[in-house]
Amino acid sequence: MFVQQLDPVADSLSLSALVAALPLVTVLVLLGGVRMRAHYAGPIGLVVAALVACLPYGMPVGQTVSSAAQGALFGLFPILWIVVNALWVYRMTVRTDHFDVLRRSFGRLSDDPRVQALVIAFCFGALLEALAGFGAPVAICSVMLVALGFDPVRAAVVALVANTAPVAFGAMATPVVTLAQVTGLPLDSVASVVGRQTPLLALVVPLLLVALVDGRRGLRETWVPALSCGVAFAIAQFTVSNYLSVQLADIAAALVGAAVLMAVPAARRPAEEPVRAAVLTGVRSDDLDREDPRREVVRAYAPYALIVAIFSIAQIGPVKDLLAKATRAFDWPFLDVAGPDGKAVGANVFSMPLIATGGTLVLVAGVATAAALKVTAADALREWAATVRELRHAILTVTSVLALAYVMNLSGQAATIGHFVAAAGAGLAFLSPVLGWFGVAVSGSDTSANALFGALQVTAARESGLSPDLLAAANSSGGVLGKMISPQNLTIACAAVGLKGREGDLLRKVLPWSLALLLVMCLIVVAQSSFLLGWMLP
Repeated sequence: MFVQQLDPVADSLSLSALVAALPLVTVLVLLGGVRMRAHYAGPIGLVVAALVACLPYGMPVGQTVSSAAQGALFGLFPILWIVVNALWVYRMTVRTDHFDVLRRSFGRLSDDPRVQALVIAFCFGALLEALAGFGAPVAICSVMLVALGFDPVRAAVVALVANTAPVAFGAMATPVVTLAQVTGLPLDSVASVVGRQTPLLALVVPLLLVALVDGRRGLRETWVPALSCGVAFAIAQFTVSNYLSVQLADIAAALVGAAVLMAVPAARRPAEEPVRAAVLTGVRSDDLDREDPRREVVRAYAPYALIVAIFSIAQIGPVKDLLAKATRAFDWPFLDVAGPDGKAVGANVFSMPLIATGGTLVLVAGVATAAALKVTAADALREWAATVRELRHAILTVTSVLALAYVMNLSGQAATIGHFVAAAGAGLAFLSPVLGWFGVAVSGSDTSANALFGALQVTAARESGLSPDLLAAANSSGGVLGKMISPQNLTIACAAVGLKGREGDLLRKVLPWSLALLLVMCLIVVAQSSFLLGWMLP
């Protein structure tokens, strides 16, 4: 058995923390300083983490390799299993032109560009984040807005800012699932706290979007539909994440938010021509006035309806119990680790939910989607293979980062850093979201930031007397605000709207909003750690 040590370097916690931080520093410097691509920086950081584990921490080479393998497997299944199948569904809608049908349908919901931004960037973007994440909402929504006549820069900024509130529950709650896995905290408890933080962002973001689209006039004239949409989104996200299903939180929030938005009379009112002339300064797509048959419109919405239906059925008690029977738990080979207290860690046993996992359910929905859109089996398989090929760099990045996180956690590196950081005491509540924000800003992924810093946050919380659930959730909730300034997302946005090389321009426009919202989240977490908002916690 390998027993973790907190201060293996000269019996000094400070020196040990400096050494333990080398893998994180390596990844962050390579990403943020050297501007190395993430699929190169991740494996290099993994090598550094393995060296630190084996040398100063004394973890046997076999156990180090085994812990890295477990992290990589978790990255593949269930995380990337969800992403691949969700993007596969999207690719089939593009192949059959039903994505264009959907885009035209959205354009007909309202001719007010400020409302269109809410429908597409906030509501539909949240739905895409729920299904796929990893930059897909920014790319798809910005292209949609440009097709409606938005200036490319404005479309990109709106899509980036909108991609905040749903991120923590994105890709079928992958970031929160990862957070629970690396920290050992119950998924329901972590998700319930995140579900009491990010909905507060949802109250603000729609108002910010209409202001970005049309300044003070947009805020003055469309604050009612914007606020209604935000409130509905927030209530649905809170309710579903806390009481129904973590995986369905963003799906429900997106659908309820869109339904309430379209029910507000002000959202259906035709926009005045001066507003359209001021906002729609780009080139409008030629096919927007094309009338699509009702049958094709229904088919365009079918993939998303199928996913919602299948996930809803999977949450029914007897069905949920039946699916859970396919879960396999086994002792992970060549791994026998105990914490500093001598007790065996949970990672010695690995659990694999073969059917009761988001990726498998999305796969079932994808098969049904292929039938609904009349995609042949051969074409569907080709699209699935093309999706894997498209995500090859993301696959390498996610698996290497999760492997790095597992090595750091199981060797004791994360615990050392956590004990050292705990010296911040009550200030941890304010700094916790900042750490998540920084992690997402450099990695582009809330999942990666949770994997890197989740265990550290929990250790620091326990040492300082704060709630582990609160600081773990704050890592994820703060992280969502770093998404809009991450180089990965900025590059995706620029490529999508034809602004290649202008990432710096977008960064200057979104950075102030990212910092302002981060400050709001920091104050929320501080208040939740005290009597002011402590009553909000479960």
